[in-house]
Amino acid sequence: MSWAVLLLAGFFEVAWVIGLKYTAGYTRLLPTVLVVIAMVISVWLLEIATRTLPLGTAYAVWSGIGAVGTIVVEMIFFNEPVNMPRLICLSIIIIGIVGLKLVTSH
Repeated sequence: MSWAVLLLAGFFEVAWVIGLKYTAGYTRLLPTVLVVIAMVISVWLLEIATRTLPLGTAYAVWSGIGAVGTIVVEMIFFNEPVNMPRLICLSIIIIGIVGLKLVTSH
């Protein structure tokens, strides 16, 4: 269950990071409020996951999901370049996330 909560926390991290594009330096009220809500939910879910998962593992997976997810969303929706070096680097992060899941006993 903790891994599912951590995955959800990572999705909310992607949401708030992508949402930053729409806050216009925190001058647009609705996007700013939504970003802050997503931030709070993301960190709250991370905290729940760390109740049973090792803190370092949970943080590394959370930030990895956020990084990979944000880059993938940018590639799909914001025309960021998709090239082999970027895909290889993303694959390395994903391998690290999966590896941490496999070696964590919780």
